[in-house]
Amino acid sequence: MGTHKDLEVWKQAVQLAKAVYEFTAGFPASEVLGLVSQMRRSAVSVPSNIAEGAARNSDKQFIQFLYVALGSLAELDTQYTLSKELGFTASSAEIEKALDRVGKLTMGLVRHLKSKQITNH
Repeated sequence: MGTHKDLEVWKQAVQLAKAVYEFTAGFPASEVLGLVSQMRRSAVSVPSNIAEGAARNSDKQFIQFLYVALGSLAELDTQYTLSKELGFTASSAEIEKALDRVGKLTMGLVRHLKSKQITNH
């Protein structure tokens, strides 16, 4: 394996984070320190944890970081839902598709790494 930059899941997570920054740019100024900040932190956490996990020296550690990334993804999904419920924005097909895609890719990588562990033992 190369670096995290070679992973499709990392590339898609970076695109999700970029989309979240663009998506939250139009939120009310009163939310800059609230929901905007939370959403952006969660979004940045996803590719960051994928990258950190990929840099570790074991699949077991990588899997742990992928689960942290999935946790951040769930936080972001919750914050996105809340932003719609509060009327700060309309639905975004781009964000919804990206959340789903990154979640599926991350779980696929977890399954792949776990299957490698089983076959190596």
